[in-house]
Amino acid sequence: MKTTRRMKRMTRNKVRIGRMNLTSLMDVFTILVFFLLVNSGTPEVMETPKQMVLPESVVEAKPRETVVIFIGKEDVVVQGEPVATVAAIATMDEGEIGPIIDRLAVLEEQIIGSSTQHVAGSREVTILADRSIPFDVIRRVMSTCTSQGYGRISLAVIQKGLPSDGSPNGIAQI
Repeated sequence: MKTTRRMKRMTRNKVRIGRMNLTSLMDVFTILVFFLLVNSGTPEVMETPKQMVLPESVVEAKPRETVVIFIGKEDVVVQGEPVATVAAIATMDEGEIGPIIDRLAVLEEQIIGSSTQHVAGSREVTILADRSIPFDVIRRVMSTCTSQGYGRISLAVIQKGLPSDGSPNGIAQI
């Protein structure tokens, strides 16, 4: 086949890709990895045990990282460790609840890392209580927490969808 002038000109002006510069591609991936690492550690929704039914409320504040106390139908759990039963707390004399005091003291001693230090240093407690729990039990747990220096107590509720913006349901603090 005979090469024409047009074919010679096209082969001369053809763009040839030599080496590919990966520096800018690596920069984009590095920024993406840092963005995902920074934003993956922020808790937005607390998980509620399946057997617990929380009261409903309209709240706009997002939950913070705090010491969490679950008051279920049978047990009281402080940061994942069962400490007492609801029946035992209901039958106790007025005063502070010893097992909760002991568990809060252990949590203060077990500070590992900046996340745990922030939780212990905030002196804040979030209480997730089942709707059927008598208020007297919740009040006694709250007074025990305040006697140990936890001045900010939040009660977790199920967030109703706000009528104006139609936000989805989630757990929020009041």
